Amino acid sequence: MADTESKTTNTKPRRPAIPKDTTVLVVEDNVSNFVLIARMLGYLGIHCEWKTSGYEVVEYADTLPRLDLILMDIRLPYEDGYGALKKIRATEHLKSIPIVAVTAESSSEQLAKARSAGFDGFLGKPLDPDHFPEQIRQILEGAPVWELS
Repeated sequence: MADTESKTTNTKPRRPAIPKDTTVLVVEDNVSNFVLIARMLGYLGIHCEWKTSGYEVVEYADTLPRLDLILMDIRLPYEDGYGALKKIRATEHLKSIPIVAVTAESSSEQLAKARSAGFDGFLGKPLDPDHFPEQIRQILEGAPVWELS
């Protein structure tokens, strides 16, 4: 009888795979933080590019054949994340790309400031490697992610 009993499996419905040519631009001035983010994105099969300052973002983004998401630190040298966000939103072909604030200034005040400035999401540092892949999947599927660390 045991051979004919049906077993119940606890499986989640399969989500569509992240397209192989997905590109994320990471704007982060701390090398260690970038390496961590790049490794976690690599785990998902996502190609990432890197810039260390907000003032370079628009010019660099223009050189990329595809850009699906920008993960941007708030505190950056030369031009902070808020200044870079304004420039990106003012650029016609870039203004619809989701931009998520990724910052160590993880407080409800900073989250509210990022939301009112026009960011599409907020991830507080330190990033959680157990949750980051799912957060990125949600963002790429168009779901807002607003989370403190």
